[in-house]
Amino acid sequence: MRVRGDPSAQVVRIGTRLDAGTSAGVRTRLHDAVDSGEGDLILDLSKLEMIDATGLGVLVGTHRRAISVQRRLVLRGVPPRIMRILAVTRLNRVLPVEASEVAVA
Repeated sequence: MRVRGDPSAQVVRIGTRLDAGTSAGVRTRLHDAVDSGEGDLILDLSKLEMIDATGLGVLVGTHRRAISVQRRLVLRGVPPRIMRILAVTRLNRVLPVEASEVAVA
């Protein structure tokens, strides 16, 4: 899916879980998206209910991969519970989050 107003951006929707059981498939999908596109890679986290350390590692790894090819990973629609996890781990300082899309608690 392309973002209106920015034809070079890609949106990838993440399901309800990003954990040890789902991370391998999600990692592959995200790395393929980074490698095959250009512009911002936007992760829609609006449906995400659970993330563990493995899932956080997938986000950080994808962020690093995007930077290595002059792209930017952006988190969109971050639920309050997930935003708290990002804040506690301080990943909210590393991973760009669309401020207007952060869900209100």
